[in-house]
Amino acid sequence: MSDNNQISSEKYLNMDLLRFTTAGSVDDGKSTLIGRLLFDSKAIFQDQMEAIEKTSEKMGDGYVNLALLTDGLRAEREQGITIDVAYRYFATPRRKFIIADTPGHIQYTRNMVTGASTANLAIVLVDARHGVVEQTNRHAFIASLLQIKHLVLCVNKMDLVDYDQDAFNKIVEDFETFSHKLDIPDIHYIPISALKGDNVVTKSESMPWYDGSTLLYVLENVHIASDMNYVDCRFPVQRVIRPQSDDFHDFRGYAGRIEGGVFKPGDEVMALPSGFTSTIESIRTMDQQLKEAFPPMSVVMTLNDEIDISRGDMIVRTNNQPHIGQDIELMVCWLSDKPMNPRGKYAIKHTTQELRCIVKDIRYKVNINTLHRIEDDLVLGLNDIGRIAIRTTRPLYYDSYRRNRSTGSVILVDEFTNETVGAGMILT
Repeated sequence: MSDNNQISSEKYLNMDLLRFTTAGSVDDGKSTLIGRLLFDSKAIFQDQMEAIEKTSEKMGDGYVNLALLTDGLRAEREQGITIDVAYRYFATPRRKFIIADTPGHIQYTRNMVTGASTANLAIVLVDARHGVVEQTNRHAFIASLLQIKHLVLCVNKMDLVDYDQDAFNKIVEDFETFSHKLDIPDIHYIPISALKGDNVVTKSESMPWYDGSTLLYVLENVHIASDMNYVDCRFPVQRVIRPQSDDFHDFRGYAGRIEGGVFKPGDEVMALPSGFTSTIESIRTMDQQLKEAFPPMSVVMTLNDEIDISRGDMIVRTNNQPHIGQDIELMVCWLSDKPMNPRGKYAIKHTTQELRCIVKDIRYKVNINTLHRIEDDLVLGLNDIGRIAIRTTRPLYYDSYRRNRSTGSVILVDEFTNETVGAGMILT
């Protein structure tokens, strides 16, 4: 028995992890869809199910409201909407999943950016009765901007249009026209009813005209291994470890997360910004030494030479270095009620670096519906997306966001309120 448990535990630990986000307009059924996924994949505990049944009965729903599984805030349950980003975890025999259920209201677009920033895949829901709306375009554009490679357009509430194939085809046609302008290479279209369970985990008998895969099948089988950058070696140093104990008197290790490439003991590396070179002596985790390390592993690296390295520095390969500079071009999603100050000074966080910057110029804003540039209105307000130029107080070591989502992203922070006001994607 213990052997079987050990084998299953090892298999479980080695399973792929897929992070995905759900987005769509208010009341498109995002929370119900997640509840259905969890329920039909047997990922809801008995006590959770009993609590949902009791709450549904108190609210007079007349059915078991699976949306209550993710709508955790009291205000959300009272209004029947999602306000905050709700993270949920489940697993099937093929893969582990982390879900970010993001809000539909336009004023909570910033929460959608937060939930989608680490996602491999985005599920965008469309109400079969209403078709593609502005929020559909907005969320798809943000997914494209955040370099999410896989998108599933779920046409929900097909039961309310009598499972009409023409209604589904019209929505697919409308979205395809818009999606040609996006940078999303892999798009799937699935007609579903989250409430009834059609095409979520099991094939729908009500839509024999649909011969595609169920949503769970797509989630279990979508190929994400190639989404990571295993070419450009990037290791931002988060902490220098010096135990100074009798057992580890001379130990000096550099802790952080691998953000790109593959590092191996013996590799020649360079420390930025100093430019000094050395070779990797060892790569360690808590309980073992590794023969190689790759994203997104968190490790401690030791070098064969004593180099002055501190938090915010970056270890790279000598023949593959990032861009280094202070004048940076960004696509930014503005997250604050207070508009961007065109010559404003902000704190900036990039990998493990913390510094300051000034906004040199606001180049243009983006029209979410047409993706055209707006150059006659350069006020970046809440939820606006635009291109800006900044200058930092000291050089950044960065890649374009398209090449590396970790080393190509920054956040802007108001120095006085400590509020995160902008999420930026670096352009080169």
